[in-house]
Amino acid sequence: MKNKLSIALLSVLSVAALMGCDGKQSAEEHTAEGKGADSPSAVSPSESSAQKVDADPELDKIAQEYVRLVLTLGNHDKSYVDAYYGPEEIKKEAAADNASPAELASRAEMLLAQLPSNIEPADDLHRLRQHYLKTQLKAVAAHAHHIADASFRDFQQEAMALYDTEPPVQEYAEFEPVLARLEEALPGSEPLYLRVQKFQEQYRIPEDRLEAVFNAAIEECKKRTLQYIELPANESFKLEYVQDKPWSGYNWYQGNAHSLIQINSELTIYIDRAVDLGCHEGYPGHHTYNALLEQKLVKDQGWPEYSVYPLFSPQSLIAEGSANYGIELAFPGGEKTLFEQETLYPLAGLDPSTAEKYQQVLSLVAELKFAGNIVAREYINGKIDRDEAIARFQKYTAMSPEKAAQRVRFVDTYGAYVINYNWGKALVKEYVETDADTSSERWQKFSRLLSSPRLPSSLNW
Repeated sequence: MKNKLSIALLSVLSVAALMGCDGKQSAEEHTAEGKGADSPSAVSPSESSAQKVDADPELDKIAQEYVRLVLTLGNHDKSYVDAYYGPEEIKKEAAADNASPAELASRAEMLLAQLPSNIEPADDLHRLRQHYLKTQLKAVAAHAHHIADASFRDFQQEAMALYDTEPPVQEYAEFEPVLARLEEALPGSEPLYLRVQKFQEQYRIPEDRLEAVFNAAIEECKKRTLQYIELPANESFKLEYVQDKPWSGYNWYQGNAHSLIQINSELTIYIDRAVDLGCHEGYPGHHTYNALLEQKLVKDQGWPEYSVYPLFSPQSLIAEGSANYGIELAFPGGEKTLFEQETLYPLAGLDPSTAEKYQQVLSLVAELKFAGNIVAREYINGKIDRDEAIARFQKYTAMSPEKAAQRVRFVDTYGAYVINYNWGKALVKEYVETDADTSSERWQKFSRLLSSPRLPSSLNW
């Protein structure tokens, strides 16, 4: 791949280094932008959480068995347990459990039988918790069956079984008008994806400027998030640059409000990715989401089920959808382009006068993201092979050859998980913006979502 760092792993950076101070910022230190009636002080974890729900010993037992079940299934799929920060002895017990995937599927189904057969929609935390456990357990059973007998042979079936949603089924023709506008924006005789790639090459962040650009981007993402959400006082993360991964960025939540964020430097990193990854992986994305869940549901409510995060589960749609929506929540309208133009372009040594043109092209490319779901669906369903999938990612989503190959590798690894980024964002956006007309209202709903048991099928409760 292009643009490899001179060393595979940059030195680990603490939040203090990223912030250029001790990592703490008060509301008064934030920019004056957006202040006034629409910009209240940050909502603290305690202020925005509901009162502690009455104890439910039977539900707690199911929750504890759910945690063991997820950890044990992780013995058969090393990608499955994305995070765990509960008691170490439970992890050791699970590691020593030799149950087969089929046996674990049966265990999940037995736990499901202990939950109400019908959970009526309601906004109270106890009902949402019941729904969460029931929906997550269904996904555990489905994934265990899949490991045992490769039960998924259909993209839509996998999406519903694992992510509690049915993404729209679209056709390539729906994206032809967008491709036509992109052709007009970048005229030429070469294939469109090559024109897009050459255009984007002008906006590559030089290797020796990556650290400065990412520091500034993450600092701004955090500052904007803290204007509305107060995170636990001890929150922190470390940032690493790695290679040979099927993803562009990853947040490994460690517990106690701490994350390890990794950026895949094997892929070319363009200027727009600094804010995108800073928001998605950090603030108000994965790091914020996990820290709030741990504080408000594990510590405040005492719910063990949130001490483990199974990757192939409905929770991932909320996690990825909120992380992607968080970018435009933190940088509404043209604020992202303006910040990049005024701050990041100079740090990267790029020409700020071209920022608006770059954003115009990026906006068109972004409209093609759902076309990637079509390619993934055809590939998973066996209608096209790997080479054709790479070719279609290039043709219909304007990906470079390197990015298209990486995306197929991602689908090989994570399957229908791809829907969580675009369809997940659409669902979260609809939830947050319904009856929320101001920034303040949207941040409040977003914060409640990030610290609640809501899953895709309970978003409208």
